[in-house]
Amino acid sequence: MITISEKAAERVKSMLQLPENAGKSYIRVSVVSGGCSGLSYKMDFDADSHESDERFNDKGLTLLCDKKSFFYLIGTELDYSDGLQGKGFHFVNPNASRTCACGESFSL
Repeated sequence: MITISEKAAERVKSMLQLPENAGKSYIRVSVVSGGCSGLSYKMDFDADSHESDERFNDKGLTLLCDKKSFFYLIGTELDYSDGLQGKGFHFVNPNASRTCACGESFSL
């Protein structure tokens, strides 16, 4: 399962109201090759879901994830921070054995 924190859910709901996200109702999370540690997180808004997507409903939102990425993201929470150390979404991934200093990439 992939979940979303209350703070991230509030931020996503406000972002989905922006004109550039019109018609989009899903949060798509994935893992791509790259970054300092080998794998990077990716988050987008999407208007379409695919039959092969893993779907998770949490806090009134639907998160989508392709099957390959789900292997890396099992048990992950999408969170949002607006503190002094940086503003933005980040992934709290219990599977990551190593993360880079910026927190945007990881390895298992």
